[in-house]
Amino acid sequence: MAAATHNQLSNNSVEIPIHENDIMDSKHCQKIEEGDNVDYFQRAQWLRAAVLGGNDGLVTVASLMMGVGSVKEDIKPMLLAGSAGLFAGACSMAIGEFVSVYTQRDIEVAQIKRENSMKVGGENEEEGEKENLPNPFQAAFASALAFSVGAVMPLLAAAFIKPHKVRLGVLLLVTSLALVVFGIVGAVLGRTPKVKSSIRVLVGGWMAMAITFGLTKLIGSHGLQM
Repeated sequence: MAAATHNQLSNNSVEIPIHENDIMDSKHCQKIEEGDNVDYFQRAQWLRAAVLGGNDGLVTVASLMMGVGSVKEDIKPMLLAGSAGLFAGACSMAIGEFVSVYTQRDIEVAQIKRENSMKVGGENEEEGEKENLPNPFQAAFASALAFSVGAVMPLLAAAFIKPHKVRLGVLLLVTSLALVVFGIVGAVLGRTPKVKSSIRVLVGGWMAMAITFGLTKLIGSHGLQM
Protein backbone atom coordinates (compact mmCIF):
# COMPACT_ATOMS: atom_id res chain seq x y z
CA MET A 1 0.00 0.00 0.00
CA ALA A 2 2.82 2.37 0.95
CA ALA A 3 4.73 1.50 -2.21
CA ALA A 4 1.64 2.16 -4.34
CA THR A 5 1.13 5.53 -2.67
CA HIS A 6 4.79 6.45 -3.26
CA ASN A 7 4.52 5.53 -6.94
CA GLN A 8 1.36 7.58 -7.27
CA LEU A 9 3.01 10.62 -5.71
CA SER A 10 6.00 10.21 -7.99
CA ASN A 11 3.77 10.03 -11.02
CA ASN A 12 1.74 13.05 -9.93
CA SER A 13 4.78 15.21 -9.03
CA VAL A 14 4.93 18.56 -10.75
CA GLU A 15 8.01 19.36 -12.77
CA ILE A 16 9.02 23.02 -13.01
CA PRO A 17 10.65 23.65 -16.37
CA ILE A 18 13.82 25.74 -16.38
CA HIS A 19 14.29 27.46 -19.68
CA GLU A 20 17.70 28.17 -21.11
CA ASN A 21 16.72 31.80 -21.51
CA ASP A 22 16.33 32.14 -17.73
CA ILE A 23 19.81 30.71 -17.20
CA MET A 24 21.25 33.03 -19.80
CA ASP A 25 19.47 36.03 -18.25
CA SER A 26 20.88 35.27 -14.82
CA LYS A 27 24.37 34.86 -16.24
CA HIS A 28 23.96 38.05 -18.23
CA CYS A 29 22.89 39.98 -15.12
CA GLN A 30 25.84 38.57 -13.21
CA LYS A 31 28.23 39.70 -15.94
CA ILE A 32 26.66 43.16 -15.96
CA GLU A 33 27.11 43.47 -12.21
CA GLU A 34 30.72 42.31 -12.41
CA GLY A 35 31.33 44.69 -15.30
CA ASP A 36 29.83 47.56 -13.34
CA ASN A 37 32.17 46.89 -10.43
CA VAL A 38 35.23 46.91 -12.66
CA ASP A 39 33.99 49.98 -14.48
CA TYR A 40 33.53 51.94 -11.26
CA PHE A 41 37.07 51.10 -10.15
CA GLN A 42 38.52 52.24 -13.45
CA ARG A 43 36.42 55.40 -13.37
CA ALA A 44 37.68 56.24 -9.89
CA GLN A 45 41.29 55.94 -11.05
CA TRP A 46 40.65 58.01 -14.16
CA LEU A 47 38.73 60.67 -12.27
CA ARG A 48 41.51 61.14 -9.78
CA ALA A 49 44.08 61.73 -12.50
CA ALA A 50 41.96 63.67 -14.98
CA VAL A 51 39.08 65.64 -13.45
CA LEU A 52 40.74 66.32 -10.11
CA GLY A 53 44.07 67.10 -11.75
CA GLY A 54 42.43 69.55 -14.12
CA ASN A 55 40.53 71.15 -11.27
CA ASP A 56 43.76 71.55 -9.28
CA GLY A 57 45.48 73.22 -12.22
CA LEU A 58 42.58 75.56 -12.78
CA VAL A 59 42.24 76.66 -9.15
CA THR A 60 45.99 76.90 -8.51
CA VAL A 61 46.83 79.10 -11.50
CA ALA A 62 43.68 81.20 -11.23
CA SER A 63 44.38 81.84 -7.54
CA LEU A 64 47.99 82.80 -8.29
CA MET A 65 46.91 85.22 -10.99
CA MET A 66 44.22 86.73 -8.77
CA GLY A 67 46.74 87.16 -5.97
CA VAL A 68 49.28 88.91 -8.17
CA GLY A 69 46.51 90.95 -9.78
CA SER A 70 45.51 92.27 -6.37
CA VAL A 71 48.79 94.21 -6.08
CA LYS A 72 49.94 94.56 -9.71
CA GLU A 73 47.85 96.02 -12.51
CA ASP A 74 50.32 95.11 -15.23
CA ILE A 75 49.47 91.97 -17.19
CA LYS A 76 53.03 90.60 -17.32
CA PRO A 77 53.37 89.74 -13.61
CA MET A 78 50.04 87.90 -13.73
CA LEU A 79 51.04 85.86 -16.76
CA LEU A 80 54.48 85.11 -15.31
CA ALA A 81 52.95 83.94 -12.03
CA GLY A 82 50.39 81.81 -13.88
CA SER A 83 53.02 80.27 -16.13
CA ALA A 84 55.28 79.48 -13.19
CA GLY A 85 52.32 77.91 -11.40
CA LEU A 86 51.57 75.79 -14.45
CA PHE A 87 55.13 74.45 -14.73
CA ALA A 88 55.62 73.92 -11.02
CA GLY A 89 52.20 72.38 -10.53
CA ALA A 90 52.51 69.99 -13.48
CA CYS A 91 55.91 68.78 -12.27
CA SER A 92 54.63 68.43 -8.71
CA MET A 93 51.56 66.47 -9.80
CA ALA A 94 53.62 64.18 -12.03
CA ILE A 95 56.22 63.43 -9.37
CA GLY A 96 53.64 62.96 -6.65
CA GLU A 97 51.54 60.64 -8.79
CA PHE A 98 54.61 58.66 -9.87
CA VAL A 99 55.77 58.12 -6.28
CA SER A 100 52.26 57.29 -5.09
CA VAL A 101 51.49 54.77 -7.84
CA TYR A 102 54.95 53.22 -7.68
CA THR A 103 54.61 52.72 -3.92
CA GLN A 104 51.18 51.18 -4.41
CA ARG A 105 52.61 48.94 -7.12
CA ASP A 106 55.45 47.74 -4.88
CA ILE A 107 52.99 46.87 -2.11
CA GLU A 108 50.72 44.94 -4.50
CA VAL A 109 53.67 43.09 -6.08
CA ALA A 110 54.89 42.04 -2.64
CA GLN A 111 51.40 40.81 -1.78
CA ILE A 112 51.17 38.88 -5.07
CA LYS A 113 54.52 37.20 -4.38
CA ARG A 114 53.42 36.15 -0.89
CA GLU A 115 50.17 34.68 -2.20
CA ASN A 116 51.75 32.88 -5.17
CA SER A 117 54.62 31.47 -3.12
CA MET A 118 52.11 29.14 -1.49
CA LYS A 119 50.64 27.99 -4.81
CA VAL A 120 51.87 25.44 -7.32
CA GLY A 121 52.76 27.17 -10.57
CA GLY A 122 52.25 30.59 -9.03
CA GLU A 123 55.07 32.15 -11.04
CA ASN A 124 52.99 32.16 -14.22
CA GLU A 125 50.05 33.73 -12.42
CA GLU A 126 52.38 36.33 -10.89
CA GLU A 127 53.48 37.63 -14.28
CA GLY A 128 49.88 37.92 -15.45
CA GLU A 129 48.81 39.76 -12.32
CA LYS A 130 51.71 42.21 -12.59
CA GLU A 131 50.56 43.23 -16.06
CA ASN A 132 47.22 44.38 -14.64
CA LEU A 133 48.84 46.73 -12.11
CA PRO A 134 48.80 50.49 -12.79
CA ASN A 135 51.75 51.98 -14.66
CA PRO A 136 53.41 54.79 -12.66
CA PHE A 137 54.77 56.47 -15.80
CA GLN A 138 51.35 56.62 -17.42
CA ALA A 139 49.79 57.90 -14.20
CA ALA A 140 52.44 60.63 -13.90
CA PHE A 141 51.93 61.75 -17.49
CA ALA A 142 48.14 61.77 -17.11
CA SER A 143 48.31 63.88 -13.95
CA ALA A 144 50.72 66.40 -15.48
CA LEU A 145 48.61 66.66 -18.62
CA ALA A 146 45.36 67.09 -16.71
CA PHE A 147 46.88 69.78 -14.49
CA SER A 148 48.26 71.61 -17.53
CA VAL A 149 44.90 71.57 -19.31
CA GLY A 150 43.19 73.13 -16.30
CA ALA A 151 45.99 75.65 -15.78
CA VAL A 152 45.92 76.89 -19.36
CA MET A 153 42.32 78.11 -19.07
CA PRO A 154 42.90 81.12 -16.77
CA LEU A 155 46.08 82.01 -18.66
CA LEU A 156 44.23 82.19 -21.96
CA ALA A 157 41.36 84.08 -20.35
CA ALA A 158 43.59 86.92 -19.16
CA ALA A 159 46.31 86.93 -21.81
CA PHE A 160 44.68 89.38 -24.23
CA ILE A 161 42.81 91.75 -21.86
CA LYS A 162 44.67 94.93 -20.90
CA PRO A 163 42.22 96.75 -18.56
CA HIS A 164 43.02 95.53 -15.05
CA LYS A 165 39.53 95.27 -13.57
CA VAL A 166 38.07 93.75 -16.73
CA ARG A 167 40.90 91.21 -16.75
CA LEU A 168 40.17 90.15 -13.18
CA GLY A 169 36.45 89.93 -13.94
CA VAL A 170 36.98 87.78 -17.03
CA LEU A 171 39.42 85.60 -15.12
CA LEU A 172 36.87 85.04 -12.37
CA LEU A 173 34.08 84.34 -14.86
CA VAL A 174 36.04 81.85 -16.98
CA THR A 175 37.35 80.06 -13.91
CA SER A 176 33.86 79.81 -12.43
CA LEU A 177 32.42 78.34 -15.62
CA ALA A 178 35.27 75.86 -15.87
CA LEU A 179 34.76 74.83 -12.24
CA VAL A 180 31.09 74.15 -12.91
CA VAL A 181 32.00 72.06 -15.96
CA PHE A 182 34.54 70.04 -13.96
CA GLY A 183 31.97 69.48 -11.25
CA ILE A 184 29.33 68.28 -13.71
CA VAL A 185 31.77 66.00 -15.56
CA GLY A 186 32.91 64.45 -12.30
CA ALA A 187 29.31 63.94 -11.21
CA VAL A 188 28.31 62.30 -14.50
CA LEU A 189 31.25 59.91 -14.56
CA GLY A 190 30.95 59.12 -10.88
CA ARG A 191 27.15 58.95 -10.93
CA THR A 192 26.74 61.48 -8.12
CA PRO A 193 24.31 64.44 -7.87
CA LYS A 194 25.29 67.04 -10.46
CA VAL A 195 24.08 70.13 -8.62
CA LYS A 196 25.74 69.31 -5.30
CA SER A 197 28.97 68.31 -6.98
CA SER A 198 29.22 71.42 -9.15
CA ILE A 199 28.32 73.74 -6.24
CA ARG A 200 30.93 72.09 -4.02
CA VAL A 201 33.64 72.48 -6.64
CA LEU A 202 32.60 76.06 -7.44
CA VAL A 203 32.55 77.21 -3.81
CA GLY A 204 35.89 75.57 -3.14
CA GLY A 205 37.46 77.39 -6.08
CA TRP A 206 35.96 80.72 -5.01
CA MET A 207 37.34 80.27 -1.50
CA ALA A 208 40.84 79.53 -2.81
CA MET A 209 40.84 82.58 -5.07
CA ALA A 210 39.35 84.87 -2.40
CA ILE A 211 41.83 83.82 0.28
CA THR A 212 44.80 84.17 -2.09
CA PHE A 213 43.55 87.55 -3.32
CA GLY A 214 42.97 88.90 0.18
CA LEU A 215 46.18 87.68 1.80
CA THR A 216 48.35 88.74 -1.13
CA LYS A 217 46.78 92.18 -1.15
CA LEU A 218 47.29 92.47 2.60
CA ILE A 219 50.95 91.45 2.43
CA GLY A 220 51.56 93.56 -0.67
CA SER A 221 50.07 96.70 0.83
CA HIS A 222 52.12 96.37 4.01
CA GLY A 223 55.24 95.64 1.98
CA LEU A 224 54.75 98.73 -0.16
CA GLN A 225 54.29 100.90 2.92
CA MET A 226 57.51 99.60 4.44
